[in-house]
Amino acid sequence: MLGSRLGASLLVAACALGAACSPVKRPDGGEGLLQVGASAPDVVAKDADLREVRLSALRGKPVVVYFYPKDGTPGCTKEACAFRDAWARFEKGGVAIIGVSSDSEQKHQEFQREHHLPFALAADESGSVAQSYGVSKKLWGYSRVTFLVDRRGSVAHVWPDVDPGVHADAVLAEAAKLP
Repeated sequence: MLGSRLGASLLVAACALGAACSPVKRPDGGEGLLQVGASAPDVVAKDADLREVRLSALRGKPVVVYFYPKDGTPGCTKEACAFRDAWARFEKGGVAIIGVSSDSEQKHQEFQREHHLPFALAADESGSVAQSYGVSKKLWGYSRVTFLVDRRGSVAHVWPDVDPGVHADAVLAEAAKLP
């Protein structure tokens, strides 16, 4: 009895702190993360020079759309720098990258410049992009989830709960398999 009450109390506390307690309801009527084969919602991002980048404008090439909690945190910096370090290989394969967090454009610009990130970051302060992909938001920011979008604009692969240190290589390997 005590164990079940403790477990219930911990679950309530986890939900209050932002743990994903139920799937995100997407605007398309679905719940949870977009699945392979789903049409990828548009993302509008700005690069470090504040030029607009749209997922829809990148149709015809594979695009990595990765969601991360917050600019400048250890795991997020590690993940962004891993994508940066593999950038030449992504570029050679014709693969674009867009990072998405709830940080502002100004924070993104600082983060991009500090770490020399060559790809665009989307400022999703309203949470609408994350919601359209089914990505949950926790107390500290978005869940760490990556989507590989194929040339037709469909989700080709989904990585929930990634390891930021080795993730870029796994994404690159999957992108290389796309027709």
